[in-house]
This record gives sequence, C-alpha cells and structure tokens, in this order.
Amino acid sequence: MAYVFLAIGLVWGFISDRIGARWPAHEDGHIRRIDWRTAVVMLVGATALYLLPQRFPADAHLNQLLLFTGWFLALTLLMATDLDQRLLPDVITLPLIPITFAVTFLGWNPLVPTSELPAAIAIALIVPAVLFALSIPFGEGAIGIGDLKLLVSVSLLSGLQRTVTGVIAGIMLSGVVILILLATRRVTLRSFIPFGPFLIIGAYWAVLLQT
Repeated sequence: MAYVFLAIGLVWGFISDRIGARWPAHEDGHIRRIDWRTAVVMLVGATALYLLPQRFPADAHLNQLLLFTGWFLALTLLMATDLDQRLLPDVITLPLIPITFAVTFLGWNPLVPTSELPAAIAIALIVPAVLFALSIPFGEGAIGIGDLKLLVSVSLLSGLQRTVTGVIAGIMLSGVVILILLATRRVTLRSFIPFGPFLIIGAYWAVLLQT
C-alpha cells in the first residue's frame, strides 16, 4: 500500500507542478519548463503520501486514510503553485476552511475530537494573527495572505498542539534552507522566498506525527 501511495505522490507531484506552471495563467503567457521545482514537489508529495498509509493503515482506518489523502493532494498542488507563482490560490485555500471545520465538527477527524473544536478554532485565529503581527516589521510581503488563509484550515484539521509543532517545524526548515541558499549565494537578503512550501511541509509533519 505504501508503495502505491508513493507512486501516486510522484505522479500527482508531477501533475501539480505542470498545473502550477500554467494556472493561474501568467500575465505574459509563459509556461515554465520542468526544473528543480518539479523535483521538489514530486519528492515532497511522494514522501508524504508514502508515510500516510503507515499513519492510517487502510485495513483499520480507511476513512481517515482517504480524508488525509485528499488533504495531502491539495497541499501538494498548493506547494506547486507557490513555488512557481508565489501564490496560494483562494479557490483552494478558502474552501478548505469550511471543509476542515465540517470534518472536525462531525467527528470525522481523528486528530481533533469534537470536544477540542473550540481550541482548534482559537488556534486557527491566533496563529495567523501572530505570524502576521510578527511579519509587520519586515515590510509588506514578509508573509503572504494566502499563507495565513492556509493556516486556518491547517489549524482546524490539526488542532492546537500539532499546529504549533508544524509551524515551528516549517519555520526551522525555512531558516536552514535560507541559510544554505545564502551561503551558496543562490539568493540574497533581498530575495523573495515563498514561505508556503515550508508551512505545507510542517502541515504534513503535523498529521504524520504520531502523538
């Protein structure tokens, strides 16, 4: 089962990259060729999906496996669009908010019992607000509004502890990657690096973390 999901992750990662290169349409009509971003999306998406059946075995947790498979596929597509266009489209991030709320409210979410929904709602409001406030001294664009919208649904699906863990993991990973890129002179302090992919990897980690 894990290898089937690995293959699905690779294929969907490639498809997501090609979608992200075309949609939303670039103003100049340019379509990016296959490059390092293709490999990143395929690798991250395949790894996340490979680990998912081990987190929710199909023979015991089929509904949960299907739920988080859909969630991971959506995150993979968002990673592709953000890497290519520095954009997390509203058409994906906004519907995820009521969907994740409904899943938790109806008791279908194994990570957040219905009794913990108020805490999940609170963290869904607090985390984006705190990150936005922290970004203000760094100027406009330090964190994207799409990132904040994504964090709302991540919080509703992951709950308080997992959301905080995932955000911290994403921030730490972004710091390591940025330091490497600066050290190798691939970027400068003025370069824009999308934060969405790091948040998405943190969201994967929050779901896969078995606590």
